[in-house]
Amino acid sequence: MITLYDYELSGNCYKVRLLLSMLGLEHRLESVEFYPSKLHKSDAFLRVNPLGQLPALTDDKLTLRDAQAILVYLASQYDKSDQWYPSANANLVGEIQMWLSFADSLTGSISAARLHDLFFFDFDEEACRRRAHELLRILDEHLWMREKTGGKFLCDAAHPTVADIACFPYVMLSDEGGVSLSDYASVRRWTDRVKRIPGFIVMAGVFPTAQLPAQCNAQPRQASA
Repeated sequence: MITLYDYELSGNCYKVRLLLSMLGLEHRLESVEFYPSKLHKSDAFLRVNPLGQLPALTDDKLTLRDAQAILVYLASQYDKSDQWYPSANANLVGEIQMWLSFADSLTGSISAARLHDLFFFDFDEEACRRRAHELLRILDEHLWMREKTGGKFLCDAAHPTVADIACFPYVMLSDEGGVSLSDYASVRRWTDRVKRIPGFIVMAGVFPTAQLPAQCNAQPRQASA
């Protein structure tokens, strides 16, 4: 049984919950309170992840930490379509890895500003917001260029990959860190497309998209976790 050590309000935990749901994988959530009790620093959790960071995941005898690494593992191990992380396609894997690194930069900027505003962390929130806008401009320009050639998602493929799942949560939670998406139209259209992927689930601060007319939304619904 897959066990995800999870905190409901964490964007990094949410991205793992998203992929678990989109892949239709049975799993168990083990709640670890991040704030205010800081149970991710407890002796019990440090035995799971010595770094004291969320999320962590166990699957049989395997224990993994780091959200991006967990996404790659789940896609590689369980995605029978080989679309979420197509390991045989070197060009696409290179692209995916580039955006997984970009997702870490979003965590270091948007997430840091959010931690300052919601959880009172002692960060330079203005520097975090400036960096967030730099990253969002890069993301918006990239997505605009993808749209011009018919692309809907981050990488040069007709389908979403773990790169989209990695970048999506903190972009969607940017308002909670004082970072508006109002100037990033291509980013907003991309987030709407991610929300329409079968198996999409919400979290606090991330809402479902408006429903398409029935004749345009006739895809079979996958079970969500």
